[in-house]
Amino acid sequence: MKTSTEDQVEGKLHKLKGEIKETIGELTRDSELEAEGSVEKIEGETQEKVGQIKKVFGK
Repeated sequence: MKTSTEDQVEGKLHKLKGEIKETIGELTRDSELEAEGSVEKIEGETQEKVGQIKKVFGK
């Protein structure tokens, strides 16, 4: 099982990648890339929150 810190770091990376894809999709008018980025950003935010919850409960 991943540690809370690993989850938080990976979540931040996914969130950042998603934001970049989303922005590139907007700039290039590529709705598929924009949607993919949006999903990845949400997944990253979720993973980051999981890491924070693990930290609170000491797992």
